Amino acid sequence: MEIAIFVFMNIEPVSFFAALGHGTRLRCLLLLLSHEELCVCELTYALGVAQPHISRHLAQLRELGLVVDRRAGLWIYYRVNPDLPDWVFRVLRETAQGASDHEPFTSDRTALAAMPNRPGATHCA
Repeated sequence: MEIAIFVFMNIEPVSFFAALGHGTRLRCLLLLLSHEELCVCELTYALGVAQPHISRHLAQLRELGLVVDRRAGLWIYYRVNPDLPDWVFRVLRETAQGASDHEPFTSDRTALAAMPNRPGATHCA
């Protein structure tokens, strides 16, 4: 007999909304929401900011439990934590929908789509 174990994440609303309150973190989350996972280099390219800046904000999102990462060789890939509570996903989806026609979110998607040498190739841009 198989027993299912459910782990409910306890995301504090104040911490969650504080994370969304910084443009870099919000932009990363919204891009990650629409992709299975993205490499740090893809986020750096899409947002047009330095790698240490992106990495610092991704680390904050990871500490809050909003994203998870995996290492593949030299690359670190991030994705939205699939174990987030439903209310967090609803807020993120509504935010993504509301921001979809606004800058810088449209430019982020366009830049990512145009990125040469995306992971899966021999190297990132």
